[in-house]
Order: sequence, then structure tokens, then C-alpha cells
Amino acid sequence: MPKLPWWRTVWPFRRRVRGGSGRLVRGLVVLGAVLGLVAAGFLLFPAGRTAVEDIRDKLGDAAEISPVKVTADAQVPGHPAGDATDGVTNTYWGTPAPGATVSCRFAQPFRLVAVVVHTGASKEPAEFRAQARPVRADLVVREEDGTRHTKELTLNDKPGPQTVRTGISDVVEVRFVVRAAAGTGKGRHVALGELEFRKRS
Repeated sequence: MPKLPWWRTVWPFRRRVRGGSGRLVRGLVVLGAVLGLVAAGFLLFPAGRTAVEDIRDKLGDAAEISPVKVTADAQVPGHPAGDATDGVTNTYWGTPAPGATVSCRFAQPFRLVAVVVHTGASKEPAEFRAQARPVRADLVVREEDGTRHTKELTLNDKPGPQTVRTGISDVVEVRFVVRAAAGTGKGRHVALGELEFRKRS
């Protein structure tokens, strides 16, 4: 018989094996690799799930969803919080100064794909400039379990829709907090024309 290699003289390899045993070794290597991949999948599950959800957002359709309750901690006469989600841009929620918040609550949790923001009193340029407009804001999104996500927004000071991508699941409330405004001055208030919410359909 040929001499054993040195590594087979150490236990538990200190024995001769029959021909074909290499298949067993290869099988164990493959099994180890598969188990390693499964373990990595569990460790990376949150990141993997996020990537899958983002892809579904991009490939799927988005539908508009309306809140069931809209409130604000400040508003000027004639421009209540509900005007921020009434479906038209020539009415608006008005607040005396930056720092105010409008909150939108929804009947059922949903996947929030995007929020479309219309600043100003109207989409018409002259009316748009008649009141102050938010240029910095916080978008605070609350999930059903209480988890909150805050997105700092820098908004263009011009009429028209501005889309903010979100990609957050199980959303039940969205708050828009005005942090800074352009066009402020005596006798002027801050106008937010419309908030539109898009869910994955």
C-alpha cells in the first residue's frame, strides 16, 4: 500500500479510505456553502427586503390616497388645514408663520411611495407670490407600530408639483412641518397649496 500523506496521520483522518470518498467531501463542502448562504440571507434580510420593496415601487403603479382626517396646530381664518388636501391648488392651508404643522391621518396602513407638494397660494405666478411659501420643511411619517421617519425637504420656490420619494410601509400618518418660508412680510402668511399622497397599487 502507498504511504499515507502526513495529514492523514492525524486523528480523525488516521485511516485509509475507499475510493470514491471524495464525493462525500465535495457534498459536505457544498452543504456548508448552502448553509452559509442561508445564514447570510437571514443576517441581511432587512436590507434585502428593502431592496425588493424599492424595486416593486419602481415597477408597480401608484394610486392617489386621501387622508380621513386633517388637522393643524395653527391656521389663518379662511384657510383651514383641510384645504391642504382638498384636491385643488387654488385653495390652501395658511399658517401665520413657520413652525406650524399639518397632520394627515389615514384609515388603513399602506405603502407610501411618494408625496407631491404644491407650495404657495396658487399655481398662477402672481397669486403664488401674493403670500409666503414653504422652502424648508420636515416630512414626518409614522408607521402603524409607532416608528417615525423624518425627511428634511428643501423645496423650490416656484409654482407646480414637487415629488418627494418615500418608500415606507404600514403608514398611518404624515405630518408636514414648515421650517422656513420665502416671501414673508407684514400682512403675509405662509401658504401650502396641496399635499398629494401616492400609494403602491
